[in-house]
Amino acid sequence: MDIQEETRNGVVVLRPAGRIDSGTAAVFEKRVAQAVAAGKVRVVIDMGGVSGVGSAGLRSLLMASKRAHAGGSRIVLAGLSPAVRRDFDTSGFTGLFAMHADVEAALKALAP
Repeated sequence: MDIQEETRNGVVVLRPAGRIDSGTAAVFEKRVAQAVAAGKVRVVIDMGGVSGVGSAGLRSLLMASKRAHAGGSRIVLAGLSPAVRRDFDTSGFTGLFAMHADVEAALKALAP
């Protein structure tokens, strides 16, 4: 799985590409964990390049979010396609994450 990273205004923006499922979830979860390892970090996960999220992918997002919260960090999602949004809706995960239309909206929501 390819995951691009940039920092904008003190916020880490991660851009995974492809499907987050049982074959890629461990790599994805590890990468998000690395981003929040320093603590008190704000992270936007730009889901625009994600084609789908399986149950293992949803679990990895949930675990990453729990770790982030415990360390004083915050993770928000941005740019979910209708198909990925359905994956979240179907699983009941929609209410567990702050979701924004795009990265700009997510950055604005995370502004201090």
